[in-house]
Order: sequence, then structure tokens, then C-alpha cells
Amino acid sequence: MLWKLTEDLKGDDAPTHMAVIFDYSAKSYRTELYPQYKAHRPPAPEDLVPQFPLTRAATRAFNIPSIEMEMYEADDIIATYACMARDAGSKVTIVSSDKDLMQLVEPDGSIRMLDTIPRAGQPAMRWIGAEEVFAKFGVTPDKVIEVQALCGDAVDNVPGVPGIGIKTAAELINTFGDVETLLSRLDEIRQPKRRQNLIEHAESARISRRLVTLDQKVPLELPLDALAREPILPAKL
Repeated sequence: MLWKLTEDLKGDDAPTHMAVIFDYSAKSYRTELYPQYKAHRPPAPEDLVPQFPLTRAATRAFNIPSIEMEMYEADDIIATYACMARDAGSKVTIVSSDKDLMQLVEPDGSIRMLDTIPRAGQPAMRWIGAEEVFAKFGVTPDKVIEVQALCGDAVDNVPGVPGIGIKTAAELINTFGDVETLLSRLDEIRQPKRRQNLIEHAESARISRRLVTLDQKVPLELPLDALAREPILPAKL
């Protein structure tokens, strides 16, 4: 995948800076906030575990920084670098299809995502911009965390509010704007069952919002300049 990226991204899309970001461990500030976060995930397959250090070594062999930080998830580090580069006037490509990163996508294209995982009926490389985010969540990227706070995430064990899926969450956020405004105006919800669920699980929605919101202020150990592309050294690789 790394080799293909260096070969395929040409012209305006060719990266001047590049890094690969890893999760340090399953423990993060989110597990301290909500111990059940990702708690139901099974252990990694035994034959996969020895590959983790090899993957990091391979990244460094490409002369690309391999970055991870204790108590932070990879997505938080990605968010911090992406916003830092955007603020410096750069165009950022996040190579991932992870829906949690879609909150970072900018309508002006200054931050966009690139899905490189082959899928039936899709191009080999699929760009994800504001339109694609809207197609998935029914809201603009800046409202993704509000929708996720309501519908939760079974994969990460983010609770959300029972009975509310993405479509309903999008309708509510498009009407009320954000979770706190919605929770302050529950008397306007016409469906009794939905209103009652929101009343009973209001704190769950607030916790879920904190869990899905990416930290854009991670105290990075490497400055942005340290991610500048270096030539691949054949002997090292």
C-alpha cells in the first residue's frame, strides 16, 4: 500500500510530507472516560500480533515516520497533524476509509480522505470529500460528531441513544443543529418513544459525543516539518 501510494499520487496530489500513524495500545483517555469503550473487541489473531513491529519497521524502511503516542488513538494524532497542516495552508490527504475521520473533511478540499481498499464496484482509489460524507451521514462533515453521538457505534461500543440510527439522527441534527440544542428542546419531539429515549439517555449522548470527537490538540513529539518526504533508500528498504 505504501509503495502504491508513492507511485500513484502524482502531480498536485503528490505528498510533500508523509507519515504513518499507529495506535499505541487499546488503552487511551477514552477508556478512562468510558471503560466499556471498545471493550467487546476480541483479541488480535495470534498470527497477526508478530506483524505489528514488522509493519512499523517496514514504514521506517520507506523513510517515512512511524508515529504513535501513549494514551492517544491514531485518529487523534491524524486529526492534529491534518488541522495543523491545513492551518499552514497545505492540502491534506488522509489515507483511510474510517468513518470517524470524516469529521475532519473540509468542504473546500483542504482536508479530504482517500480510500485505497479494493471493493467490488468501486474504483481502486476513491476520494472522500464533503459530498461522500453527506451521502453516508446525511449531514455536512462539521455535524458528523453530532450524528454519531446519537446513533452510537457498535464497532467501538459507543452507546448513543437506543432506537436512533443514522437516518433519524441526521434528521434531528438537521432540524436542531447539535446535540445540546436537541436535548434542550425535547418537548418539540412529537414521537413519544423517541422523546422518552432521548430524555433517559441524554447523558449517554453527551458521553458518546466526547468519545467520537477527535482531539485536534495532541502534544505532538514530531513537528510538521519532520514529516517532509525523504528519498527511499534501496539498501535500507
